[in-house]
Amino acid sequence: MDQPVEAKLNKDQKLQEKSDSSIPHGRHETQVWAIGECDLSKHFTSCTKNPDHKRFIPINQFTLEHLPDGYRDEDTFQYIKTKADLTVRVAVTAVSPDRPEFWLGSHDPYPFYQCGENIHRSGTGEMNIIKFVDGKGFDARGNVYNVLDEQYGRDYKVCTCEQCQKLCTKKTEWWEITVHTAAHVVFDELEAKHTSCRLFFDEEDCLLVILENARIDYVNMDRDVCVLKFATHDQQLEDKLVQLVRRSADLSEKLLEKYRSSQRTDDKFNFIVSHPHGCFKQVSIGEWIENLRIMEGNEKYDFTKLTYTTATCLGSSGAMVYCLGIGTHHIHCGTYGSTNYSGVCVYHK
Repeated sequence: MDQPVEAKLNKDQKLQEKSDSSIPHGRHETQVWAIGECDLSKHFTSCTKNPDHKRFIPINQFTLEHLPDGYRDEDTFQYIKTKADLTVRVAVTAVSPDRPEFWLGSHDPYPFYQCGENIHRSGTGEMNIIKFVDGKGFDARGNVYNVLDEQYGRDYKVCTCEQCQKLCTKKTEWWEITVHTAAHVVFDELEAKHTSCRLFFDEEDCLLVILENARIDYVNMDRDVCVLKFATHDQQLEDKLVQLVRRSADLSEKLLEKYRSSQRTDDKFNFIVSHPHGCFKQVSIGEWIENLRIMEGNEKYDFTKLTYTTATCLGSSGAMVYCLGIGTHHIHCGTYGSTNYSGVCVYHK
């Protein structure tokens, strides 16, 4: 028999009631850069938050031995590697005039308010892929509903990509790559038009794979969540992402069941894959501190904000925050003092 919701919340221990306005907004972690790619390595070497970056592991050097005792198993290792494959660098070259002066309900300054039109900056995001046929959507496992039980779908039945716009007969079957990031990284449609995502950026001299012509799929400034979408007909890329997303989902379910059923009360392990300072991707491992309930959802999920010790830097804004043993889909927002925190995201009960 299922436990009552109260029992499930107690099992997770650190789920607490707190209003979002009682949690101050600290410093965002978007990396600003002035003169292009060559500027980024300079920011990396001059970093003051993590001067030596010893708590970051370049993804191509990450091994099973980097995992702490109790988590050093092949499934956890492969899960991190798969999530890394889905992680992208998000680069933005415009600033919307509609950015507010303050975060909602506070006097905390909102990033890039009235900072000019052309500030080059970068953050991090995570990809998913959805197939559309006549406007009806299916994820990589064939599901028609997302984690919020909302149906995938579009109010248009033909592909809207730049390539299809030039055709007399537009395609009714297409794929969309979605990228989850933070709203303070990409604020609105104007900024999305000036956004690109670099895929598989695993080392300094790797092959360039770039997504451009972004559009906003969803954005919520209050929760600090943005979802970009890119239409594609690249069969090779589609096949690769479908396999990665399926593998990620399978491993996620396996690990969630493993750690939830272990009855351990000390499961605080979490990790982040990001592009610190806009450079190639790195893994950081730490612990989550609190899982704070901000808004009630329904019998299946709430909206919570995580705090954690896991290392981040400028360029980490928008990165996904992964916890084993609790069902979360959280996005890194910023840092306050010695603590890092996420936006308000989905927590599965």
